[in-house]
Amino acid sequence: MKKLLRQFIQSTTKKFGSTRLGCVVSEALIQSGMEQSCVVESRGVRLRFAVPNRINRLRVKTFNDKEPETLDWIDQMSEGCTLWDVGANVGLYSIYAAKKKKCQVVAFEPSVFNLELLARNLFFNGLQERVSLVPLALSNKLATNQLRMTSTEWGGALSSFGQNFGWDGKTIDQTFSFPTLGISMDEAVSLLRLAPPDFIKMDVDGIEHIILQGGARVLAGVRGVLLEINDNFAAQAEESWRLLRGAGLMLKAKLHAPMMENSELADVYNQIWIRE
Repeated sequence: MKKLLRQFIQSTTKKFGSTRLGCVVSEALIQSGMEQSCVVESRGVRLRFAVPNRINRLRVKTFNDKEPETLDWIDQMSEGCTLWDVGANVGLYSIYAAKKKKCQVVAFEPSVFNLELLARNLFFNGLQERVSLVPLALSNKLATNQLRMTSTEWGGALSSFGQNFGWDGKTIDQTFSFPTLGISMDEAVSLLRLAPPDFIKMDVDGIEHIILQGGARVLAGVRGVLLEINDNFAAQAEESWRLLRGAGLMLKAKLHAPMMENSELADVYNQIWIRE
């Protein structure tokens, strides 16, 4: 039924979209979708998120179940610390951390399709003064490169900056790309004057190790790191291990939710690193 309805809307829009009435209807549908929001209660915190499509509705629906280890990790942070959320997407964990622990959050998100929702979610939760949105990709050096994307949907993921591989080390199934500026973690502090992080959360679907290569000074000062690593992507896993151990961090745990066990992400874990 949903598929038939979607096909009807698409065919109707294509047929009448160029007319004045069609343009008015299309604009009204888009505006109505962007104004839709849902509230989720999580561990004593009330959060409100924009839900213009199925991806974002699913993100809200599974908020407490998809990455409980990430929520546990945020819960153990000290209040008022500085968190860098690298690959913030639409800001779910940035907003949870800012509300639950009163963190100062720096949210890095280069996707033009996610930035609007991230900004809306900050507004919905009254966090414009606590979360800084940085619309840049992180990499190992300051340079312009391509952001390759597998989806142009609001809230989409699985993009890659400066590389042609994704979360599994295989060639990315690119549907859209554009050139943008990338910067290293160390340069983000020295050039942009961003506050160095006490904690880093990183989920960038495959280029975690490349970002770590540009953050020796930042990593030397962090208290903890949570990053997503695919055990079967040897280059990512081994280089990340080398760089984090070299920064004086120790792997405390690697975890994922039970719902991941029988999925294609069964070998992908959130690794939690702490200062020795």
